Amino acid sequence: MKAVNQPIRKKDAMALLTGKPVFMDDLVPKDCLIVKLLRSPHANAIIKEINKTAAEKVPGIEAIYTWEDVPQQRFTTAGQTYPEATPYDRLILDRHVRFVGDPVAIIAGEDEACVEKAMRLIKVKYEVLPAILDFHVAKDNEILIHPEDNWRSLCPVGADNKRNLCATARSEEGDVDGVMAECDTIVEHTYHTVADQQAMMETFRTYCSVDAYGRLNIFSSTQIVFHVRRIVSNALGIPKSQIRVSKPRVGGGFGAKQTAVSEVYPAFVTWMTKKPSKIIFTREESQIASSPRHEMEVHVKVGAMKDGTIRAIDMYTLSNTGAYGEHGPTTVGLSGHKSIPLYAKAEAFRFDYDVVYTNVMSAGAYRGYGATQGQFALESAVNELAQKLHMDPVKLREINMVREGDIMPAYYGEPNNSCALDRCLERAAEMIGWKEKFPCRDMGNGKVRGVGMAMSMQGSGISNVDVGSATIKLNEDGTYLLSIGAADMGTGCDTTLAQVAAECLECDTDRIAVSGADTDTSPYDSGSYASSTAYVTGKAVEKTALHLIEEMKQTAAQMLECNVDDTRFEGDHVSCISTGKTVTTAEIGVHSMCANNHALQVTESHYSPVSPPPFMVGMAEVEIDKETGELELIDYVAVVDCGTPLNPNLARVQVEGGLGQGIGMALYENVQYTDYGRMMNNSLMQYKIPARVDVCRLRVEFESSYEQSGPFGAKSIGEIVINTPSPALAHAVANATGIWVRELPITPEKIAMGTPEE
Repeated sequence: MKAVNQPIRKKDAMALLTGKPVFMDDLVPKDCLIVKLLRSPHANAIIKEINKTAAEKVPGIEAIYTWEDVPQQRFTTAGQTYPEATPYDRLILDRHVRFVGDPVAIIAGEDEACVEKAMRLIKVKYEVLPAILDFHVAKDNEILIHPEDNWRSLCPVGADNKRNLCATARSEEGDVDGVMAECDTIVEHTYHTVADQQAMMETFRTYCSVDAYGRLNIFSSTQIVFHVRRIVSNALGIPKSQIRVSKPRVGGGFGAKQTAVSEVYPAFVTWMTKKPSKIIFTREESQIASSPRHEMEVHVKVGAMKDGTIRAIDMYTLSNTGAYGEHGPTTVGLSGHKSIPLYAKAEAFRFDYDVVYTNVMSAGAYRGYGATQGQFALESAVNELAQKLHMDPVKLREINMVREGDIMPAYYGEPNNSCALDRCLERAAEMIGWKEKFPCRDMGNGKVRGVGMAMSMQGSGISNVDVGSATIKLNEDGTYLLSIGAADMGTGCDTTLAQVAAECLECDTDRIAVSGADTDTSPYDSGSYASSTAYVTGKAVEKTALHLIEEMKQTAAQMLECNVDDTRFEGDHVSCISTGKTVTTAEIGVHSMCANNHALQVTESHYSPVSPPPFMVGMAEVEIDKETGELELIDYVAVVDCGTPLNPNLARVQVEGGLGQGIGMALYENVQYTDYGRMMNNSLMQYKIPARVDVCRLRVEFESSYEQSGPFGAKSIGEIVINTPSPALAHAVANATGIWVRELPITPEKIAMGTPEE
């Protein structure tokens, strides 16, 4: 292949490297209204009175809106395909505030100074209510987070606001209890993953204006332009036809911008005033009022025989969605459905979950999307099983892991048609020197080194739901314009999708210009989430390019005066096989501009009835000070099966970035609250994310399978890469010290004060 599987430079590389204006605030006019939000200081309260008289007198203030000024139709800000699984439980502003940071008022003015001054002058009287801050006691609590009657759930996900339930369900196959009773060995533990923040460099931000036709234009740093259009339509109560959404370069998303965190507020201001406005969240706002990973507690029970055969898996996940339900019903499913299938040979499984409302910041989408939490739990349990059986965990997985050709009952019954997990495991063990280093080595200086491992799987889009689309147009100079609705948020999809098109069209990627994402000009795309872009949208690009080739051959046949079956497409020209005559693609493009009824522009859409999993093995080596518990990560190896890597360099960067975030989740990150529900680590001074020196040496390799249903054999890579660090590091700590840390993050205190287990 000449374009696909080649390390081609990102299309936006030089613009980003040289600091060109590509991000939202670089591109919007400066003379627009500044929008800020007054936020609740209470975790649960009813607004009794708001006095904004003094604030409205501040020079430069355009408008101040409260709950009395906004539509009373509830909506969700979750960027999901309609009908969303997430309940409709939000208002733009609500009289009932449900967490510290919930918006109370929208202030719009000509500059930041006047807006901040007005914000200080708004007087609010609250009736403070008891709050639920512990998600263990939320279900069926007499305190209701959403007592309102206009709360509604569009999908049958088990949601019940009168029980503080955002979702509940069970799935199972086989007689779990019966098989467990026959097992020689049972491992049963509860694992706790806390909420952690995406902490992307670019905070949430949106600019809005009204165009010459009276339509609301939204320019926002988002992953989901088409979903934002629907969300704003629902929130403001205006037709989607009156809304246009587009995006600039996105300065990081990681799933945070799959939720419409900032869009509705300037949209409401601009729609009411008809003046342009923008909102830019501070880092503190992005910390306290955004969409972090769901806190989850996962109870795991694994039954096995003495020879290591895993026969039954039983999992229960309790998930904390916070004050609102964004992504609550969907993230939780991945905690079981994308961990249990790693051991598809088990005879029986059961997976139950509850997702509960509490009075903390609402959770959302974050890379890994529930699979991260579930795999920390199950992979840790399997590592504990290996220890209990006195078996090498690599050997245990060789016996039990899913392989190519297996049916995966817990993964919706899908067949595993492409899988190099066995080769990933073998290669990772070789890279880290597993046989020589397992389980640990005393370094003789008060420190000990241990190694640990974990496997992972994810998905490639949401089967039978996600839609990707592409439009390709032939220009008169023989170049092409590729229009997509997927959002490049740093992942490089503008480049990789251009590579797919270039491979089909037999040209250099420089001849493919890329445009997107814009709801007015792009074909519909579900958006950049759920690891869907390379697999789903990539296949749409492939179909579109092949269709366009057939259209060009039709036009060329007319120009060459031959039958279309007698033509051959050869990249920069089309030839007539029988006569040898040719016309260039540029000549075909020019021909289409005059006396022509045949448009050389094609749009194709694609969805997939399956979601082929990528696979990965991660192995870590840590050094621990036996006296203080201080942990240093020495080495981390990752071997990934993402099918055909569309661009090896960009794929490698994806892996390295995801590993860095996974290491942060495992060792440092923890969203913490006071007893009154106020977030304590509301800046990057208090909220520790790993720097380059914290992530040690990351070594990445690929063991490729070939996925027939993907573009040129590709599967996804965006999310799977964050999943292995937590269980691998917990395993390495246990091998080094005998202490199993079952609650993240793994801190020196937990190691130093922990008790070794037999």
